[in-house]
Amino acid sequence: MKAKSIFYCTECGNEYPRWMGQCPACGSWNTLVEQPVQKEDKRPQKPASAAAPRGNKNPVRLREVSGAQELRFPTGMGELDRVLGGGVVRGSLVLVGGAPGIGKSTLLLQICEYIGSSHSILYVTGEESERQLKSRADRLSVTTDNLLVLSETNLTDILDAAEEAEPELLIIDSIQTLYSSELTSAPGSVGQVKECTLALMRLAKSSGVTVFVIGHVNKAGAIAGPKVLEHMVDCVLYFEGEQSANYRVLRAAKNRFGSTNEIGVFEMVRDGLREVPNPSEMLLSGRPQNTPGTCVACIMEGSRPVLAEIQALLTPTSFNVPRRTSNGLDYNRGMLLLAVLEKRGGLRIGNCDAYVNVIGGLYINEPAADLAAVLAMASSFRDIPIPDDLAAFGEVGLTGELRSAANTEQRLSEIARHGFKKVIIPRSSRNRFNVPADLKVFEARSIREAMGLLLGV
Repeated sequence: MKAKSIFYCTECGNEYPRWMGQCPACGSWNTLVEQPVQKEDKRPQKPASAAAPRGNKNPVRLREVSGAQELRFPTGMGELDRVLGGGVVRGSLVLVGGAPGIGKSTLLLQICEYIGSSHSILYVTGEESERQLKSRADRLSVTTDNLLVLSETNLTDILDAAEEAEPELLIIDSIQTLYSSELTSAPGSVGQVKECTLALMRLAKSSGVTVFVIGHVNKAGAIAGPKVLEHMVDCVLYFEGEQSANYRVLRAAKNRFGSTNEIGVFEMVRDGLREVPNPSEMLLSGRPQNTPGTCVACIMEGSRPVLAEIQALLTPTSFNVPRRTSNGLDYNRGMLLLAVLEKRGGLRIGNCDAYVNVIGGLYINEPAADLAAVLAMASSFRDIPIPDDLAAFGEVGLTGELRSAANTEQRLSEIARHGFKKVIIPRSSRNRFNVPADLKVFEARSIREAMGLLLGV
């Protein structure tokens, strides 16, 4: 009798009883592969001690659970600690994802130098040999004596090594290379990723060891493997950035112990990753002077105000349907702002190609950047440059009105700190904050008023 099989998508991990050309969940074509169903009734039961030590089965009262502050410890990189919510939580399972070559392994190997001064570390690599890892550690100046290295992909051997070494930090590079001998499927399959992650989660929760897991991403930019993988871990970090550029952005897609709005900025140099404590200076470097179509917005990334340059290019089209492109700004949001600019701003831009770009590889999803985007579009259409010392922020409504943004005082302080002398804000934000001495604030109720202010600024 033929063994039963299931089909799973290699892009999103959803399972189906039969093969289909297109995955209904993610829409990818030719990504469904066959996998035999595991016969769990015939599988010998694995002793609990082989997978991970058992925790306490007896329930305890919530007020009796210790919530001491020493449950966190720093990594030595302030940008990573910011994204994690103030440091690494003991006994947590953290998943780090990103494109190949973006710097995931480099980041985790670098923090071993600082953490190794007071904690024991076990670095398990399934993609490199010990000699290759040693060569990379020498380049990154990682010389701690508390770092143990293991080149292994068998889950049982890894758990045995962790039980014997008793590390306080365990790094797995990467989860797609691990396999469990209890399953017959290949490493990286849905069943293997689930089983290996579950075993690591049991190890982290029962023994208190902190586990960092590196995961590959698919062509859509999501963590490869089943979607349940992201639900099992405590924190999901995405390492983003163009390989041709030197800057990398680390953001949290999920964090049970902190905010998901914080970002960390790094620069890839010859000796590894270097922290960028002032992202605004990085994003504004090389900004053109006295050029139409560019405006600076102040956005909030968690608790940190960041200045970002928004560029727009509007040019008459020779086709019946104008082309619209957005990079770094939500496409639908950009089309909404173009419609408001034409209807409420009085600019005939319906027959223009429109291109919007956020400099530095930053992706903006905050409505407070609406005003700067609209001013950049209007500046490009009218071919009138916005003053180099002017910034703007505020949300734009469908009627063309300007709505106030939160944390106005922090935004103004960041704008003044970088040498800007003027700022346009919604009038509804006035008289609720202290204005820096060297900053002149212009108020506007609508986008028409804001565009009119540019002529007198």
